[in-house]
Amino acid sequence: MDSFRHFRVGFSAQQIRLHTVKYSLASTQMEIKGFIDISFSDWDSRVSSVIFLPKCNFRCPFCYNKNLVLESDTMPTIAYDRIKEYLETNKKWIDGVVITGGEPTNHEDLPSLCSDLKRIGFSVKLDTNGTNPAMIRKLTEDNMADYVALDLKAPLTEEEYSKACGVSAAGFLDRIREAIQILLWGNVDYEFRTTVVPTLHQAEDVERICQAVKGCRKYALQNYKSDVETIDPRFQDLKPFSTAEMEAFFQAAKKIVPHTILRG
Repeated sequence: MDSFRHFRVGFSAQQIRLHTVKYSLASTQMEIKGFIDISFSDWDSRVSSVIFLPKCNFRCPFCYNKNLVLESDTMPTIAYDRIKEYLETNKKWIDGVVITGGEPTNHEDLPSLCSDLKRIGFSVKLDTNGTNPAMIRKLTEDNMADYVALDLKAPLTEEEYSKACGVSAAGFLDRIREAIQILLWGNVDYEFRTTVVPTLHQAEDVERICQAVKGCRKYALQNYKSDVETIDPRFQDLKPFSTAEMEAFFQAAKKIVPHTILRG
């Protein structure tokens, strides 16, 4: 598994996430802006590789992929065929590939990437904010995604969601509700998840989010990460919730969604 190590020389763990890759399939010129060769945390119970796509329609103030969202055009590039070569060479070690961002569903060529990964034998997990339900429907109904993780930022009201996602949520909430229904009523495996952030979330907010996905197969709560550069610099020094506070969030969620997990 050493064939890919030259990609990582001179990069810290955070910089690796922002290392730039560009690939060209026959039907797409989509850019990939980051790659992790081996991850044990991006897909529960699976060893995965992770592909990062640039840009996002949200500006979540606590987002720690600031460069990926705001400055991806300034990042250098690497040929996709090197990543593809790595994946094919190490298939026996890797259970699947996670596509994340940024917001992957904003890229019209996403199906081409998913199809190519499926063609060479990998399961595909999609991380999304749920604002492009048409793309989610296409990927899941055409068997181009095996797992979807949909981030829910806040209770589904315009004021609260706007505060959490950093832009006006007025045009997004109906799309997110539609994406929720696609997963709840579809056949693809999925999870809903919320990163709880000091100043943004209380236990009652988690309860209200859970009401929107009641009956779901899986809901994951994640604690906010501190000491990372965030889109809004006021968030980078916030102290994460304590173990006791996270347990309170967990118990609030489990009352409504029994299949709740506490991650991280």
